[in-house]
Amino acid sequence: MSFTRQPTAELDAAVSKFFRRVVPLFIVMLICNQINRSNIGYAREYLEADVGIGAAAYGFGAGVFFIAYALFELPSNVMMEKFGARIWLTRIMVSWGLISAAMMVVQNATMFYVLRFLLGAAEAGFFPAVIFYLAKWLPNSHRGRATALFVAGSSIAAAISGPLSGPLLSLDGGAGLHGWQWMFGLEGMVSVIVGCIAFFFLDSRIEDAKWLTAGERKALSETIADEEIDKAVNSGVAHKASRWRMLADPKLLLFCWIYFAIQLSIYANTFWLPSIVRRIDGVNDITVGLLASLPWICAVVAMYVSARIGDRTGNRRPLLIIALLTAAVGTYLAAITSPWLALVFLCVAAMGFKSASPLFWSIPQSGLHPLVLAPAIAIINSLGNLGGFVAPYGFGLVKSATGEVTWGLYALAAASVLAAASVLLLRGARSITDDSGSTADPTADPTADAADRAPVAFSNALAATTSENRS
Repeated sequence: MSFTRQPTAELDAAVSKFFRRVVPLFIVMLICNQINRSNIGYAREYLEADVGIGAAAYGFGAGVFFIAYALFELPSNVMMEKFGARIWLTRIMVSWGLISAAMMVVQNATMFYVLRFLLGAAEAGFFPAVIFYLAKWLPNSHRGRATALFVAGSSIAAAISGPLSGPLLSLDGGAGLHGWQWMFGLEGMVSVIVGCIAFFFLDSRIEDAKWLTAGERKALSETIADEEIDKAVNSGVAHKASRWRMLADPKLLLFCWIYFAIQLSIYANTFWLPSIVRRIDGVNDITVGLLASLPWICAVVAMYVSARIGDRTGNRRPLLIIALLTAAVGTYLAAITSPWLALVFLCVAAMGFKSASPLFWSIPQSGLHPLVLAPAIAIINSLGNLGGFVAPYGFGLVKSATGEVTWGLYALAAASVLAAASVLLLRGARSITDDSGSTADPTADPTADAADRAPVAFSNALAATTSENRS
């Protein structure tokens, strides 16, 4: 039995206001985020010519970002819980903008590595903070669409970064600076400005949202609370289990692996797509940027459609499997065809692996116990994002060894197939048990229905939270 209340006019109004006020801001923030972490893809050849950073060094520098990202992800989320999303998201964005702008003064490979590491440390916590924010502000029936719109920001960034970076690179010689220096400096400072604006638009809690009426705040808060009761009751987690014991759930490892595979495809294409497009005869900086935007434009449409279907049906696993298999087929065909056909199949692949990301995040958002949602999202995102290190670095090694990235594309296709198979295991994964090995709540009557167990489960969840906060 579900305890989620039926939609009301106040709830619908609150959700609509959130979509108009907060979701567009998050999209803009993610656009800036993705541009600042991936614009080195357009500067790669210039960094090699002007600074002496070769393919392998570039691949390592592109990937070392994610080492720092993984190390600082969980601590960043802990700090967000302490300071609130409003202050912490602003801090993250301003700091990453300043460090990204500092890339304009890079002079050697070591400085390149250091700045990329610092950029990863600065950005750590941003994506999981937003995913957690959506889980705490939106009902499950709207969360998939909001997540898809947010994640679409990365595709929009990829689509516009080419047309944006090309003209900035053409400023070469202006004020005595290289074009890539103009690109890093201007794009970094835009993030600083947007971060300052975000401070005045975000609220850490629903209760702080003055742009909602009292009735809207009440309806939204109660709906989210009801859904958290559902998750607590249906999780099968004993009340004796601590937050850290819950994080030992085998499902968490599956989530990490699946997201890792998704990130492999996303970041391999993010950092190496411009180089793949350059294989087409007769292209220049501007045409490379325009052609490289096509896969991401296709991805935006596919992401939104798949998310709407997922919200309507409530069953995202089959859609996630289809998306991963689509990514595998498109990537494999891109590896064995001519440059122009490769671009077409990369559009197909992007529709798959980019759609997989919001479909994936809707599953842990809806299925993980409320007590572990924030740290679990941070762990999944940090370990999964190591794919952002493996992919560009691995492609760099393959390119240095063979002169092509074909074998790297084969590996991406295989990873997507394995991830699709792993999704089938999620439903059957074992849940956390208490110390006695039982998943049942020992204080509940095993013959009682869900409605009778709900108050007990909710009070146990609150007691566990209070106990951990005190400790």
